[in-house]
Amino acid sequence: MSRLSRTQLQERNRARVLAAASEEFAERGFRDAKIDAIAERAELTRGAVYSNFPGKRALYFTVLADLAERAPEPPNPEPSLTPREALGALARAWLARLPLTTDERHGLARIGVDLMPEILADERTRRPFAQLTKLNAILLGLALERLRPPATPDGRLMRVAEATLTTLHGASQLAAAAPGFTDPFTIVGACERLAGLGLDDRWPSTPWIPRARPADEAWSPPPAVDAVRGEPARFTGGDGDGVVAILGLHRLEAAEEAVRAAPAGAAVTAVLVTGDPGELAPLARLAVTDFCGCLRQAFPPSAWPRLQVVFDDSGALAAAAGVLAVSDATEAAVRVEAGRIVVRADGRGACHTAASTPGEAVAGDGGRSARSSAPAPGR
Repeated sequence: MSRLSRTQLQERNRARVLAAASEEFAERGFRDAKIDAIAERAELTRGAVYSNFPGKRALYFTVLADLAERAPEPPNPEPSLTPREALGALARAWLARLPLTTDERHGLARIGVDLMPEILADERTRRPFAQLTKLNAILLGLALERLRPPATPDGRLMRVAEATLTTLHGASQLAAAAPGFTDPFTIVGACERLAGLGLDDRWPSTPWIPRARPADEAWSPPPAVDAVRGEPARFTGGDGDGVVAILGLHRLEAAEEAVRAAPAGAAVTAVLVTGDPGELAPLARLAVTDFCGCLRQAFPPSAWPRLQVVFDDSGALAAAAGVLAVSDATEAAVRVEAGRIVVRADGRGACHTAASTPGEAVAGDGGRSARSSAPAPGR
């Protein structure tokens, strides 16, 4: 038998650690789980565990993210035709993933009950999680807007989306802290009624408009997966032309600026980067992947938002866009036309600038100007 390469050995050890950690967390819960016990289950040393994961919390987030990515989805969910129907279907998909009152205190079904306490315990996780939840609200709001009848007046549905996620996250917390407190059908009915709320939700103007810079660079991104659709992301060709936003986990709300400012039909891709890939990257995968699984069950493909979300743990995709150093505060964006980068912008407001400035507009004035007015709400 041939010897494993260093990379193959590392991948095998990582898989063994994840399998052992999943068993340990399922049996003991996060708080009582021990790194030494995980190493013993994996038949590795304590040092081998830490060489793959910076700490127990990072390992916990990774286990939960892997479970979310492998979660089965119904093969043929019934299509939702109205925002009310979609919110009801979303609530049912969300609640179906919560542990039952009859589940054991520990076990695979209850492995995630310690997630929120761990997020709340540290500002380093609270702030990214707030932005990840905001990104999920953006995805939900955009999908709801695509289900509205054509005669419906334009306007955002982000506040409805935020109210829905507030309700569902509250249900999750009560399912863990007070099992059986409320009937799931009550939660479903409440979410359905949120579709009819008039919340005067208007898209505000964007006060930060950095200058667009002309570019003429090859665009050759590495393969990646779109978390919204669960399929390979499209970066080149007709559907791939548009806006690519490189966003740190403190700036995810800027994805909406790119969508609202981009021309109708243009693809928009949010590339998620972080300065802490060991711990925050799996948290991002968990939060977005878990929600998008519910979104796909609740909305027909025709209503899925025109926003791709891609995880870039290594920074390779950001580097392909010319962003060589990333952090949780990163906001940079490029405009792609005919498979080439023609506009770039950096800093707060970069998503709006790149999305609203065609390549010829910047090339024509030498990059001296960029559009500064926010467009009307778009879908």
